[in-house]
Amino acid sequence: MTQPSMDVARFAAGDAAQAARVLDKVRSATLSGQRAPLDPRPVIGESWGRMLRSGVDPDHDVRAGVLGPDEVQRRRRESPLQYVLPVLREGLLSVADLAHHIMVVADAEGRVLWREGSRPVLHRADGFGFEVGADWGEDVVGTNGVGTPAVVRRPVQVFAAEHFVRSHAAWTCTGAPITDPRDGRLLGVVDISGPWETMHPATLAWVDSVAKLAEARLRELHLTSLDRLRSVAAPILAKVPGRALVVDTDGWTAAVAGMPYLDRLALPKAIGTDRIWLPVLGPCSVEPLPGGWLVRASDTVPAPRDATRIGLDVSQPRRWTVTVAGGTGTWTHELSPRHAELLYLLALHRGGRSAAELADDMFGDPARTVTVRAEMSRVRRYLGAVLEHRPYRFCEHAEVQVTLPDDPFGLLPHSTAPAVLGSRGTAPGSWRPRVGAPVTG
Repeated sequence: MTQPSMDVARFAAGDAAQAARVLDKVRSATLSGQRAPLDPRPVIGESWGRMLRSGVDPDHDVRAGVLGPDEVQRRRRESPLQYVLPVLREGLLSVADLAHHIMVVADAEGRVLWREGSRPVLHRADGFGFEVGADWGEDVVGTNGVGTPAVVRRPVQVFAAEHFVRSHAAWTCTGAPITDPRDGRLLGVVDISGPWETMHPATLAWVDSVAKLAEARLRELHLTSLDRLRSVAAPILAKVPGRALVVDTDGWTAAVAGMPYLDRLALPKAIGTDRIWLPVLGPCSVEPLPGGWLVRASDTVPAPRDATRIGLDVSQPRRWTVTVAGGTGTWTHELSPRHAELLYLLALHRGGRSAAELADDMFGDPARTVTVRAEMSRVRRYLGAVLEHRPYRFCEHAEVQVTLPDDPFGLLPHSTAPAVLGSRGTAPGSWRPRVGAPVTG
């Protein structure tokens, strides 16, 4: 029989020391398999379960593998989070310093790239390896305000002994994921941390709101860059016959001519030739432009119909991809959490799923077809000819291969879809998609 879980924010606001003592008892009892005075909060209890299954040691710090300065600088240069640091600093640092907290910004892998704030608190953080270049992924250091929000894809506050590793129990941390507003891809996590005595119940909403401001800034920067590319493209497209479009280096469309508008074109990882084949357009020629590509569709050469291979990789906890390979090249598209769920379900059911069946798989409600159709319309914009509808399915001539995590419980850990939860519950000896798709992993 389940017990009530503690309202940590309310309890800690009234008596933080008492809350910390109770949580220490809850943690000790839960991790030793004994009956706890209260259940941990669901988001914490689920994280502890993942840690126990993955073998993270609750009594041992992990500090190996800290990135060197050159690698940290490389990741900083390549991270879109560099463009929103002013937003994060303005929204968090002044208050954090007064409240004896620090601000930590980590990439999607949980690597700490920036760390600023109260100097005494920075020194204390050094004491347990919370430093620039360290790996604070949940699967490495246990339940925490950097790694756990990255896994569950929502803001999380971790107070005192809610941390899985005992040495972190003197700390409170509150993190919120920052996602790419274009496609939902996880970019990283912003976290506010400090001694547990400084915990405030409003911190969760505060950090979440600043993370959303950062995402809004990224959206603004993206639209500005497309406007610049559009001004370059306009005179060029006016002279191009047939179907053509101009996209940025990530495939986002700035302008089209002679064809319906596409939000995004899935491009190969590397364009090493002036001719490529794309699922949504077929054979194309490509020419470089400042900040993007001019893509011209050819209507004379049929798209290849044989030897198409589709690889769906859901083996990683925070990054899911679909790769299409054929006789004319290979391209990979990184998936949002929702699209990863949908394509996984289609890989399970090679015969196809109707909108109502997918709605039942996703939400346990076959009436939610409007949401499913909208999302599948977005998926088909980049998968094009290799994804069919009525019912939704991968095309018959394609070989579909799914790469799964080693642990069934690592399958799309953010997902609450009934069909995905059912797959996670598969017996260890039969950890395979239920229908029709070869599997690796």
